[in-house]
Amino acid sequence: MTDRRRRDAAPPRRHNHRHNPRQITPRTHWLLLSLLAVTLSAALLLQGYTHHMFGIASDDVTGARGRNDTVPGQVVHGGPVIADAATSPHTARPKARTVALTFDDGPDPVWTPRILDVLRRNHVHATFFVVGTQVVAHPELVRRILADGNQVGVHTFTHPDLARLAPWQRSLELRETQLAVAGAAGVTTALLRPPFSSENDALSDADWTVLKEADAVGYVTVLTTRDAEDWQRPGVDRIVANATPHGHAGQIVLMHDAGGDRAQTVAALDVLVPRLKARGFRFATVGDAVGMTAPVRPAGLRDHLQGLALIWMLRGGDWIVWLLGVLMYAAGTISVLRAVVVLIAARRHRRLRAGRRGRSWGPPVTEPVSVIVPAHNESAGIEAAVRSLLASDHPVEIIVVDDGSTDGTADLVESLRLPGVRVIRQRNAGKPAALNTGLAAATCDLVVMVDGDTVFESGTVRTLVQPFADPRVGAVSGNAKVVNRGGLLGRWQHIEYVVGFNLDRRLFDLAECMPTVPGAVGAFRRRALLDLGGVSDVTLAEDTDLTMALCRAGWRVVYEEGAKAWTEAPASLNALWRQRYRWCYGTLQAMWKHRGALVQRGAAGKLGRRGLVYLLLFQVLLPLLAPVVDVFAVYGLVFLDPVRVIGLWLAFLLLQLVMGLYAFRLDGERPGPLWSLPLQQFVYRQLMYLVVIQSVFTAVSGSRLRWQRMERYGSLQAPVGAEAPPSDVAPQAPAFAAPARYDGPPPPAPYGPVPQSAPYDAPAHPAPYDPFARPAPYDGPPPPAPHDGYRQPTPYDTTQWY
Repeated sequence: MTDRRRRDAAPPRRHNHRHNPRQITPRTHWLLLSLLAVTLSAALLLQGYTHHMFGIASDDVTGARGRNDTVPGQVVHGGPVIADAATSPHTARPKARTVALTFDDGPDPVWTPRILDVLRRNHVHATFFVVGTQVVAHPELVRRILADGNQVGVHTFTHPDLARLAPWQRSLELRETQLAVAGAAGVTTALLRPPFSSENDALSDADWTVLKEADAVGYVTVLTTRDAEDWQRPGVDRIVANATPHGHAGQIVLMHDAGGDRAQTVAALDVLVPRLKARGFRFATVGDAVGMTAPVRPAGLRDHLQGLALIWMLRGGDWIVWLLGVLMYAAGTISVLRAVVVLIAARRHRRLRAGRRGRSWGPPVTEPVSVIVPAHNESAGIEAAVRSLLASDHPVEIIVVDDGSTDGTADLVESLRLPGVRVIRQRNAGKPAALNTGLAAATCDLVVMVDGDTVFESGTVRTLVQPFADPRVGAVSGNAKVVNRGGLLGRWQHIEYVVGFNLDRRLFDLAECMPTVPGAVGAFRRRALLDLGGVSDVTLAEDTDLTMALCRAGWRVVYEEGAKAWTEAPASLNALWRQRYRWCYGTLQAMWKHRGALVQRGAAGKLGRRGLVYLLLFQVLLPLLAPVVDVFAVYGLVFLDPVRVIGLWLAFLLLQLVMGLYAFRLDGERPGPLWSLPLQQFVYRQLMYLVVIQSVFTAVSGSRLRWQRMERYGSLQAPVGAEAPPSDVAPQAPAFAAPARYDGPPPPAPYGPVPQSAPYDAPAHPAPYDPFARPAPYDGPPPPAPHDGYRQPTPYDTTQWY
């Protein structure tokens, strides 16, 4: 059982908590989250750019190269190695009978090691023009290339056509590749081979612009004289023939060690090298073949460290994308699972309620009900709330507990001079204290609790209390409806109430693990609450805390969808944030307080292993995963297949629409507001998961959240027929015996075990129940038995009857 903390009765009220949590507003976590968001965005942008913007493609995909009017003639007809392109261009050719083997697009974890093995067996060296993304993925291969005596050159970072990029992108491609090589192997290189390049006479004006920009930052461009065309995979013999020189002139041979299946390249190399050696050719790196001095040099410390940082950042981006994918699949699976479970449970719940057993809880409940209305600055809607209660077709006494209002709430109710309405004033002590004051003053065994911003229909109270015909029912949750649903924000909350809250309550009812009876419309057995020590104030979600305590005490808590109440929803995002922040934080408090139910048996175990686990999965973890879905969706739209991403989003939207249509049908609502469901995904949904994130951080940090009062808008309307009596008519005596002056109950005992009700079985041969039958005349209840209450602030004004 829960451990009730005792409260100080002296006003003003103070709470003596076992621990004194820090009274701070958490701000640091938002800074951390912002920093995390910026870092994550940068990592994803870089990862998406490097992996999905370009990529390695075959050398003929770019088509015709265009005009070459600006390319100098000495370059067009010169050697394949081009230096000083920006100033006084000159070229160089390999020495006679010298072959410089070059390999593009690597390193590749499969083919590069095999090619290196062939080179080592034949005691020859080559030059590898590496792609930055491959270097980041396989830095150890770059180190092996250099360790075997080979040279490396730059082949850009993502293998784009440099001639088609903006100058800043070209600079980025070269710089990042150089840093990747510096980080992987601790060297820098002056050799560059632009992707999709070939021989000198294929250079266009745009290509020449690229070469001049590269020369300005220190690069020497290496083209080719023989293209093995192994990227076409024409067969080993054809590759060997394409790479074999005609005559004795030196050659730079283009081959590939990545970008696809290079088995033919490996096999051809094993044939080509011995054959050319037999013809008197020698093999050398590009630098040695043209007589360059140290084109590959040790990197400076700064470049090396920046390169390491780049490698780890990109690897982290790969890991983040993988993790986001896993979390997105997890979120999708949980969402689909919840939808299936909720829809099946709602359908079964409807069938049970539609049958004879479902309609009849037992003999009709006609005994009177005490309605407690806690109110703090509720002048905007209190009159409509009280008049709606007076219009009930069930006998009620109405107790308005004014919790230190400063807007004249109590004076307003008193001025109405409505029969059967009591006003109790107390110092401001919070909603739980107001409810306990009303509970102590109540004269009926059945108690309905209703917020001061809520209007009941005439049959709500009668319908709400019928489940109490079953002696094992300790509380009943009603059906809260949004009254101010005219604007877009109101429509979204209306959808959430119908689709989210009410579908969940049907599931909880069916699974016998109801975690919350809403403060807007709920009914309780007074003795069950007194056995618990009243309404606890140790959480901000007193309704959830109280409901969980009742479940753990063995009482059944059910949902009566026919008991409708109309409540004001927040009309601004700021007000909605404050309300949901309090709800979510209070729910987390209640879940933690009642975590012991996870290992208990009976009704408490059902709450723990069904209700608490459901709340943890679908109201905590799933909202925490929601940002992952949004981030990955944006990533997919920019870097992946946008059609597929949009298709998945539409599929989830369709699933939500199906749930919405079914939920609206169950609640007898028109489906018109569902048109705003797609828009809800872009504002409302993000607000809700940010609330959960804020609440979790607040709870983890140990900060205590204060009660935050809701704004009232006066949109409630008093029901027709509940008008105040004329001023010349004397007030009628109430139908209940007036209680003695209320001076506060004695101190409470701690929460202890309550008497367990009998197992929950259907009553034997219950009488049929007509939910619309009028109750018999009521002449007043027998006086309630005395009880041991709980400590409470002493009211400073006499209870008044009107």
